[in-house]
Amino acid sequence: MKKKLAALIISLLSQMAVAQISNDNSLSVQVDGKEYKTAPRRIRIGNAWYVTANATSPDKSLRFWFATWTNNDTPEVGLYKIVDEEFNGKNTVQPIMAEGKYKGVAYVKYVEETRSPRMEYHVGKSRRENGGEIEVTKAADGFLEGKFSCTLDGTHFKEKTSATALGGLNRLKGKLEDKVFTSATGYDSDIDPEGRGYKKQDAKDEIVLTVGVFKLKFEK
Repeated sequence: MKKKLAALIISLLSQMAVAQISNDNSLSVQVDGKEYKTAPRRIRIGNAWYVTANATSPDKSLRFWFATWTNNDTPEVGLYKIVDEEFNGKNTVQPIMAEGKYKGVAYVKYVEETRSPRMEYHVGKSRRENGGEIEVTKAADGFLEGKFSCTLDGTHFKEKTSATALGGLNRLKGKLEDKVFTSATGYDSDIDPEGRGYKKQDAKDEIVLTVGVFKLKFEK
């Protein structure tokens, strides 16, 4: 068993040396005072769009979901109010729209692996009240640029003993394959403990994001 496990790890991790798919995008942010840099991707989902910025060793994922008042899946220049994941409905949207200063709203989520291989995570989610703002502009080089700072509500997750025991070698193989995929493509592959055999811990804290900037190649 030990020989099989060692062979599996060597085989999968060796693939992580493959160069990441070309990506001219960039992201830089201070996470609790520590710099995090990576090359993000933009993804369209229906009438919304989101930015996913991922890395490995340890696994990290910073995601932004954007929704505009026009329900346009093309990024619009302007100011976005950061809200929580439960944000919806006319009672919450109308007051923000009435202010006349926002193009839409944004939800932010940060996930970091704190014990490898994906045994424990630190997760941060944006707030509705005093959540912050994201300013999206179009730079002279044609890239979309987003500037942000916000404080996230933090929680911790640990892998359930039952998930570790029952998943065995196949679960470990899946984790390592996900790491290879993220390293090679820049897209997240299950870098999130929720709903995947992890238990949310009682301890709560904050994750502070400051002087954040992302630049995305504009593509309609």
